[in-house]
Amino acid sequence: MMADNIEHVISYWVIFNKFHSAALGGFAVVAHWLPYLLFSIHAGALTERFDARRVIQCGMLMFMGVSISWGVLFATNTIQMWHAMVLLVVHGCAGVLWGPVSQILLYHVVPLDHLPSAVRLNATARQLGMLAGPAVGGAILLLLGPIYGIFFNALLYIPTIWWLWKAPYNASASPRTRALLGFRDIAVTVKQIAGHRTLASMIVLAGSASLFVGNAYQPQMPGFAHALGQTRADFFYSMLLGADAAGALTAGLILESRGLLQPRARTAFVLAMIWCCALVGFAMSPFYVLALVLLFAAGFCELSFNSMAQTLVQLNAPADIRGRVIGVFTMAAMGLRTFSGVSVGLMGSLIGIHASLAVSAGALLTLSLTLLIVSRVAPRRAAQEMSEWPQRAGKKPLRKDTRELE
Repeated sequence: MMADNIEHVISYWVIFNKFHSAALGGFAVVAHWLPYLLFSIHAGALTERFDARRVIQCGMLMFMGVSISWGVLFATNTIQMWHAMVLLVVHGCAGVLWGPVSQILLYHVVPLDHLPSAVRLNATARQLGMLAGPAVGGAILLLLGPIYGIFFNALLYIPTIWWLWKAPYNASASPRTRALLGFRDIAVTVKQIAGHRTLASMIVLAGSASLFVGNAYQPQMPGFAHALGQTRADFFYSMLLGADAAGALTAGLILESRGLLQPRARTAFVLAMIWCCALVGFAMSPFYVLALVLLFAAGFCELSFNSMAQTLVQLNAPADIRGRVIGVFTMAAMGLRTFSGVSVGLMGSLIGIHASLAVSAGALLTLSLTLLIVSRVAPRRAAQEMSEWPQRAGKKPLRKDTRELE
C-alpha cells in the first residue's frame, strides 16, 4: 500500500508540472477509484474460488508494470496526457485486484484466537500505508528525483510477491461457495448487510467519507503547497505530505500499544467529524505551520475512524459471505472515492481547490452528524415501541392470528 501511494506522489508531481491541470488531477482520482466501485465485490468473491495469494501476486505484477512504464516515459520525456490517463486507469485496476483480497487473506494465515488483533493491525497498517506512502514518496522524490524514484518504487513490490509464494495458507479457513454471477447476487449481499446495524452504519460512514473527500486532496497537494509559498519539490513540500503520515503513525501506535480508542461505531462517527473540521481548517489556512498541525490532526483521525470501521466490518461479517461483505465495504470505502475526484478536483478547477475541499469536508461533517444522531435515536425508539407494545395491544382487540402468535 505504501508503494502504491509513493507512485501517486511521484506521478502526480510530474504530471502537475507537465500539464498544470486540476482537471487531470481530478481524473487521477476517478481513474484510481472507479474500478473499486465497479469490481470490489467481484474481487472479494474471487477468494471464494481461488487462492488469495495468487490473486494478490497478479495485482502486484500489474503495479510493477505501471511504475516501470512511468519511468520509461519520464526518462525519454515523451509523456503525453493520454499516456498518463491510461496508466492511471491500469493502476486503479491493479489496486482493486489485490485490495479486498489482502484483507481476506488474514482468515487463511492467522490462528483463530489471534484473529481480532490481526484484523485491527491489518486495518491500521493499511490506512498507515495509504498515509505514510505520500511522505515516503516525497522523500524519494527529493533524494532520487522522479525517474530513479519511480524505478526504485517498482522494486518495493518484490518482497510481497516473493513472500506470497510460500506464505502459510489454510485452504479450509472459509467455505467455498458458488461464483458471483451478476448484479442480482450483489443485490442479495447488500440486502443481507442492510439488516445488520453495525455493518450497515460503518459501510455508510466509510462510503460517505470517500464520496465527499476520500484522499482527493493528495493529488492537489502541489497546488496547496504553491499557495503556501512552496514552489519546489523540496523539504517543505515533503513536510506537508509527512504531516498526514505522522498523525496516522501516532494513531496507529495508540490504537494497538495503549489499547485506546477501542472499535465502537459512535467513536468512529466522532473521529470522522473531527477529521472534517481539520480538513476545513487546512483548506482555509494561509499559514504553513498551521497547515502542518491540521494535517497531523487529519491523519490521526482518518486512520483511527477508517481502521475502526474496517475492523468492525471484518469482525461482524458472516463467515459464509465474508469475501462479498468485505467487497461491499471496499466498494464503499474505496470505490466511492471516484466521486471525490469530482467534488474536490473537478470542482476545484472551477472555484479553487481550497474552496472545494472546505465545501466537501463541510458537507461530510453535516452528513456524519446526521448519521450519528439517527444511529443512536433509532434503536432507542425501537426499544421504546417494544416496551409499550403490550399496553397498546391491550387497548384494542387482537386479530385471531395475532392471538395465536401470542
